[in-house]
Amino acid sequence: MSDIIVVALITFVATVGASGGFWAFITRKDVLKSATTQLLLGLAHDRIIFLGMGYIERGSITKDEYEDFHKYLYTPYSRFGGNGLADRIKLQVDQLPIKSDRPIVKIVKETHAEDRSGRN
Repeated sequence: MSDIIVVALITFVATVGASGGFWAFITRKDVLKSATTQLLLGLAHDRIIFLGMGYIERGSITKDEYEDFHKYLYTPYSRFGGNGLADRIKLQVDQLPIKSDRPIVKIVKETHAEDRSGRN
């Protein structure tokens, strides 16, 4: 009896493996994954160009902006195979001076003003 079950199981697996529907399902899944990857690459590319050009036009970038630009946009984009204009923008962003969000002079002045007013 167990030989019949084994033969039936092998036959079933071979039939499913050889069927066009099974391979169409696998292929469709790869195509959807590819389309999703292309969409994500396109969105990342757009964001890299948009933000990068903004930093370049401003002439500086903050530490947090620089880290986010590299960690969350450019590094994953390049791992997925993105290249071209985004690479050029990234190289220009790398050359920008890193500026503080708030000038240190302003922080010192505010601290001294608080000390003089009696607030700590």
